[in-house]
Amino acid sequence: MLQEIDWHARAKAVALPNRPFIEGAYVDSLSNETFPCIYPGDGRLLTQVASCSDADVDAAVRSARKAFDSGVWSRMAPADRRRILLRFSELILANREELALLETLNVGKPIANAYNGDVVSAAACIAWYAEAIDKVYGEVAATAHDMTTLVVREPLGVVAAVVPWNYPMSMAAWKLGPALATGNSVILKPAEQSPFTALKFGELAIEAGIPAGVLNVVPGLGHIAGKALGMHMDVDCVGFTGSTEVGKYFMQYSGQSNIKRIGLELGGKSPQVVLADCDDLDAAAAGIAAGIFANTGQVCNAGSRLIVDERVRDELLDKIAAQAKAFAPGDPLSTTTRMGSMVSEEQMDRVLGYIDAGRADGANTLIGGTRVKADTGGFYIEPTIFEGVRNDMKIAQEEIFGPVLSAITVKDFDEAMTVANDTVYGLAGAVWTGSVKNAHRAAKAMRAGVVWVNCFDRGSLAVPFGGFKQSGFGRDKSLHAIDKYTDLKAVWFAH
Repeated sequence: MLQEIDWHARAKAVALPNRPFIEGAYVDSLSNETFPCIYPGDGRLLTQVASCSDADVDAAVRSARKAFDSGVWSRMAPADRRRILLRFSELILANREELALLETLNVGKPIANAYNGDVVSAAACIAWYAEAIDKVYGEVAATAHDMTTLVVREPLGVVAAVVPWNYPMSMAAWKLGPALATGNSVILKPAEQSPFTALKFGELAIEAGIPAGVLNVVPGLGHIAGKALGMHMDVDCVGFTGSTEVGKYFMQYSGQSNIKRIGLELGGKSPQVVLADCDDLDAAAAGIAAGIFANTGQVCNAGSRLIVDERVRDELLDKIAAQAKAFAPGDPLSTTTRMGSMVSEEQMDRVLGYIDAGRADGANTLIGGTRVKADTGGFYIEPTIFEGVRNDMKIAQEEIFGPVLSAITVKDFDEAMTVANDTVYGLAGAVWTGSVKNAHRAAKAMRAGVVWVNCFDRGSLAVPFGGFKQSGFGRDKSLHAIDKYTDLKAVWFAH
């Protein structure tokens, strides 16, 4: 099916949602302000999108609160919520072509990745939490003989889901799934670079049978619409995925307003540790290349730091460089492209600035390091590998969010673990080794929320995802995500 579609022709005809979705319908923004939506594949203007103001956010919050307090969703029988959310998941798949195209137009990711990956994963996430609705139980506590004490979960109320542009559908689903399944009303605030699929989700939610007001969508700028949600006195929780810098703002907003719950999945500088006893350098090279060049390196857990034992360094770097050739930037609307454009000119310039900083600090460019395909008007950077990197360099410590790998040479296991943990981040990490002993030692030593052994970026909805240190707190995915969107109530019955 994917190969049979003329994606360029479809791109000219697809409708681009550009207004807030509040109380079950697209509405005009109260701000009358807009921001441009640019296709990063060629730099052309797609449309102007409503830039929601404090007043728009307040309207969305009032709609969500009214729906929550009415009980139309929050007190609906779990089996009925399950049925509606399963229908929502089915509709996401039924609109697979349109959603994939909207995502590629927004962020420049290869259409094959959007069609076969992001749409499918978003639908699967909604379905997973739908199926979990009637399988999460409360407790009967062990109390005195003349008392019966129940511990029950209740929804928090109004949840703001503020999501990034790198995986717009998947990240939205990671928040919507558990928040809606537990009976909350949700206001979805997409990144300004990627509003289209979030707005379409609002439309599909109504078609599925989710009552009006239960899911509202407010496009807008982070420092306006995002801040308004963070500061709103009637928002009970913010689930945020994005940069550590912005995550800290949401912590401040919480303290300055109503001490709303905050769940943060933030930045990363994930190490890929390759020990001297690694017995499959080809597999390691393939995993490392995919871990930094997939999605143009615009991934929170991208394996951006290669920490490699000096005894296998040269052979491994040659193999990674060979793997990088498969990620040559290409037309996002071509089904054969593996790496598309950067999300914006601003992000491209940011990454190029880090590349310049790496050279200025004395790192050597093994491959790449330049903008390419500039004649298209799009924002493309070729896969880049630095060698001779010290862990105190800017490119080794700061999140670049681009296709840039920094190779740091170490002498042994202990030095590798020290360097791996020498960062403010702790989202993920990997170790490549042929030793079971070293695999277990490394998994325990790494201060990260996710550790992969002889693989990278494996995931399952059944497994929690989130970080340590300044990579945030709280978990997405798995039943643990439900903790963020519910409160525990103890109920005592005297006999």
